Amino acid sequence: MSGFMEAARAEALTGLAAGEGGPFGAAVVRNGQVIATAHNTVLKDNDSTAHAEVNAIRLAERLLRTFDLAGCELYTTCYPCPMCLGAILWARIDRVYYGCSSEDAAGIGFDDRRFYDLMSTAAGGGVPGLVQMEREECREVFRRWAEMEDKRVY
Repeated sequence: MSGFMEAARAEALTGLAAGEGGPFGAAVVRNGQVIATAHNTVLKDNDSTAHAEVNAIRLAERLLRTFDLAGCELYTTCYPCPMCLGAILWARIDRVYYGCSSEDAAGIGFDDRRFYDLMSTAAGGGVPGLVQMEREECREVFRRWAEMEDKRVY
């Protein structure tokens, strides 16, 4: 039994006991040491992005003072949703260990299959309400950033 997964489970139980969100917990580990743990706080924060994985990534990045978590692993009590997978990829986490499957989550009311289905359509065309507008005006902001000499690309 992994102590790192136990840390994620303990966080999930902490969140459940506090009524702060769903039954999800996560731990970010680097070099065999737990850097950060967090649980789902969607209900507490009234924030639909406050999933355990995202909260743990945010905390680890603050503590390590970097947005690049290459060299880190994530232990999470459930297979990450599409949003969390995006955060994991942006954080450049090396490996993710998960407990429950997405089917397990769907069985208790957390079914993210529709999000995967929407994302599988070409160019997000299946995402309701996704409308492009004022592209050229927005590209001007991009052009200004591209012209900056002292910028950090991530």
